[in-house]
Parts: sequence; structure tokens; C-alpha cells
Amino acid sequence: MKIVIASDHGGFQYKGILLDEIQEQGYDIKDLGAFDDSPSDYPDFAAIIARAILKGEAEKGILICGSGVGVAVAANKFKGIRAGVCHDTYSAHQCVEHDDVNVLCIGQRVIGIELAREIVACFLKASFSNEERHKRRLKKIIAIEKKNMK
Repeated sequence: MKIVIASDHGGFQYKGILLDEIQEQGYDIKDLGAFDDSPSDYPDFAAIIARAILKGEAEKGILICGSGVGVAVAANKFKGIRAGVCHDTYSAHQCVEHDDVNVLCIGQRVIGIELAREIVACFLKASFSNEERHKRRLKKIIAIEKKNMK
């Protein structure tokens, strides 16, 4: 599976740790920035991740900022991106299984690194359930997106 990861300065430390560990687990992962901890703007990295996924360069993305919220808000502005803030393991797999989330957003200032590791593992291992009720709901989300994101 191809994965992209990015952060602003608020998530830079966790990005480095998680990037190395994800590579060690055998995933094909690409770092899209930030490349240092200088103050930076999270919407820029959310856009980079969203575009990479929409171009087919990756199946899933991971965004890290201080809270996880800013990157999620920015990433969700892109048609076809479903970004979710997850600070627990249940949400990390359930959002993929039920909602086909393709971008995980976490906050370095909100959770510890051990929990972040577990959340990322749950997110990456999860796949969409293809159950009828989840497909029906996803179709409704896509319809809303088509109508409102021109």
C-alpha cells in the first residue's frame, strides 16, 4: 500500500518517528513535508496530501499538526478526500471500515507517541467493509460532495 505523510511544525516530531516505523513495517511511504520544524502553515500540507491521493500517488494519507483538527478541516475541502481526526484506536479503524476515510489526522499536542503508533497501525490495517449500509451511506456523502463542492 502506498501512503503519504506530512505535518506542519506542530506535528514534525511525530512525523519523523512514525515515518520510520511505517517504513520498517514494509509500507511504501513518502514524506511530503515539512522538512524541518520551522513555523509553517498546516493548510499547505493538507493540500499536498490531498492532491497526492487524488492523483493516485497514494491510497492513504497521514497528517499531523498540533491538534489534528486544522489539517482535517483543510483536507476535507478537497472533493474525494475523507479526513478524520482520530485520537483513539476504535475511531482509527472504524472510520475506514464504515466511512472509507482516506486521510488520518492526529494531533501531536493531544496524544502521546505510543497511542499515535497504535492509531496509525489501526488505520493502516483497516479496509472499507463494503457492507450495503456503509456503501449506501458513502453514496450519500459522495452525492452531498458533488452537489456542494463545485
